[in-house]
Amino acid sequence: MKHLLSSTAFLVVNKELAKKIGLHEVVLLADLISKEQYFIEHNKMTDEWFFNTAKNIQADTTLTSHKQRKAIKNLKSLGIIETKLIGIPAKQHFKIIENKLLSYFNASCEEIKQQDVKKTQTVNKNKEITINNNMSIREQFVLEVMDLDYSEDIKIDFIEYWCEGKKKMRWQKQPTFDISLRLKRWQRNQKKWNKGTSKIDSQINEYIKGKELLK
Repeated sequence: MKHLLSSTAFLVVNKELAKKIGLHEVVLLADLISKEQYFIEHNKMTDEWFFNTAKNIQADTTLTSHKQRKAIKNLKSLGIIETKLIGIPAKQHFKIIENKLLSYFNASCEEIKQQDVKKTQTVNKNKEITINNNMSIREQFVLEVMDLDYSEDIKIDFIEYWCEGKKKMRWQKQPTFDISLRLKRWQRNQKKWNKGTSKIDSQINEYIKGKELLK
């Protein structure tokens, strides 16, 4: 696979890879792969390490020393290459991490960042909810409610009521369900629901309900 990116008399640049990691990074990588191939063919590799100089890189790629340093830093941060100084006088040696490089051909940058988090979608009439594989529908509902600007006791009561149900929660059985509008209506009715409840009782209930939600 690596030989597809190598450079000899001309530079071979993979455009899709350039979109993912940067044009300068791909140009430098192509030159390094070409240099690595040269060392392999002449049995000059040292435990998968080979050297190249900034002067040679600039001559082959037109990248200035500054652009080289920046590209090297980015390639190292992506785990595609490693560098170290070897010898006297010290020369910068490179090691290309082939497995890591290949992974960039099989997935986009966003897919790599999210490789352990798969997403699915569920649609409830006019409302689409994106659900993380590590988050249940109920947890998503709770997060959306708790993010709104209402008192904690109102939000907790609202969640407990609308999240009742086994196969489907109560809110899922509604033809349409707008959390913001429903919660606004819920607040208007709070005096009727909380009639006769003291402030202390409300605080205790709020604490108990909060613990229940965290179970």
